[in-house]
Amino acid sequence: MSTATETQNVTLAIPKDVLKEIKLIAVEEGQSMSGLMTQMLRELIERRSHYQLAQQRQIALMEAGLDLGTGGQITWTRDSLHER
Repeated sequence: MSTATETQNVTLAIPKDVLKEIKLIAVEEGQSMSGLMTQMLRELIERRSHYQLAQQRQIALMEAGLDLGTGGQITWTRDSLHER
């Protein structure tokens, strides 16, 4: 069994100006276009994963609510908060 990641060829339609820039970047980075694009796609997947985890944490915090130190009791009125 091989330890290398299994790959699959895909066909992409990329605008020529973008393709030209990607080729230049790949050369500058010392990578193949395939390697560069794979790296970029993995970074995209990682960013989305981190974002989704952060979103889930924030939703859980909102659902749990925050302890404002009131013990659930409101001890003021709107008028008392706005007294001048």
